Amino acid sequence: MMKTSMLKTLAAALALAAISATAIAQDLKIGYVNSERVLREAAPAKAALARMEAEFSKRDRELNDQAGKLKAAAEKLDKDGPTLGEAERTRRQRELVEQDRDLQRKRREFQEDLNQRKNEELASVVERANRVIKQIFDQEKYDVILQEVVFAGPRVDITEKVIKALNAAGPAK
Repeated sequence: MMKTSMLKTLAAALALAAISATAIAQDLKIGYVNSERVLREAAPAKAALARMEAEFSKRDRELNDQAGKLKAAAEKLDKDGPTLGEAERTRRQRELVEQDRDLQRKRREFQEDLNQRKNEELASVVERANRVIKQIFDQEKYDVILQEVVFAGPRVDITEKVIKALNAAGPAK
């Protein structure tokens, strides 16, 4: 008899807990933001990419021109090599090696500078996006907004709302 009443009490407690959890879950307002999509589609992110392209395109062209000249000089050495004296061929080869080393150094520096600027620009866009997400969080009374999830349904996805708010705010200078 005692065992039966304990089981009934336990069952009632479990049922009450399940009902409470369901009620809490229904009142919980959750949002999800796809950060990659924001960084790909938002106007400030596109403007940052355009600024970087403008800033680095001249230097990129110069490096490509230098590489083309180096390649042409190497081809000329291959063609002229049999007719050159040993000392002249060695001197030109040494020059090509030095020019190639210089080009590789400049490319590494270019890549480092580009990565640094990209990180700066992306940090600025992420900071602005986080401010917009915080505004949405406060204004629409969300309990939680997630950015990294395995799965999210369209009902909780507020990415488009964040992109529109960023676009309305305009590009950062």
